[in-house]
Amino acid sequence: MDPINIIVLINVIATFGANVTGAKRGLKSTVAEVKEKPKTFLQKFPPVISTFSLIALFVAAFQIGTLDYVEEYNIIRYIGLAVYLIFSWVQVWSFKTLGDNYSQDIIIKKKHELITKGPFKVIRHPQYFCQILVDIGGAMATLSYILSGFALIEIPIYIMRASMEDKLLSKHFGDKFAHYKKKSGFFLPFIG
Repeated sequence: MDPINIIVLINVIATFGANVTGAKRGLKSTVAEVKEKPKTFLQKFPPVISTFSLIALFVAAFQIGTLDYVEEYNIIRYIGLAVYLIFSWVQVWSFKTLGDNYSQDIIIKKKHELITKGPFKVIRHPQYFCQILVDIGGAMATLSYILSGFALIEIPIYIMRASMEDKLLSKHFGDKFAHYKKKSGFFLPFIG
């Protein structure tokens, strides 16, 4: 098996394990804890796309749905691997930083806090930005054309989802969120 693909598989397992605690916490959100939860396709569609992306990455590691690995593509693969590894762990850091505020749904909990530390200090939606970069990096590392397609679909979906979250946070945190918004970027530091 290709060494880059072995590293990708090991990282999939490691980050999956690191995200399990956050996912459990997100699934434990009961109706009693929720103050507001908008009804929108952006609740379920993005997690489904992310699941398909994970499956595409996994099968790409076994060279299914990939271009042929030739010497000329090695620099692209190494750059993709670096992007994939770095941003998969920044994404884990993002989930961990959210703590009890983490949810797979777009919600405001009754005891919701505005998180402005860790990666949230510079960008408001690091988990979505990282998901896009993880998928682009993974597609480059494995030369997966299937994963590339999912990454392209994710970009507008995550921008819409993040915009909806911004509106919800603005509604519930008012001036506090407005001040935070001025000091942080949407997906990129200090932009948006």
